[in-house]
Amino acid sequence: QVQLVESGGGLVQAGGSLRLSCAASGSILSINPMAWYRQPPGKQRELVARIIRGGATNYADSVKGRFTISRDVVKNTVYLQMDSLKPEDTAVYYCNGVRALTTYWGQGTQVTVSS
Repeated sequence: QVQLVESGGGLVQAGGSLRLSCAASGSILSINPMAWYRQPPGKQRELVARIIRGGATNYADSVKGRFTISRDVVKNTVYLQMDSLKPEDTAVYYCNGVRALTTYWGQGTQVTVSS
């Protein structure tokens, strides 16, 4: 069983920055891939960024150049650094991980970007 706990959401003005954290209950090297998803109000959940065991990353086109996913294997934590935030980034952000073919989700953290 894997538990994922997000933190770091909040209210920020357009152009600002936030860093989300996702703390895993076990070694993140056993969870592959790990990713951040988001669900804007009234819309479907969508992939934001993903990191695989080897460290390679990929991003949704809408966040490329603005968001950065990273990890700390000692702290068993994955981060999402969000810069140049836009109102359309407003959403609940979820941490996601897959281990042994089982998908795990965090509880979500709200990010609100005001214009």
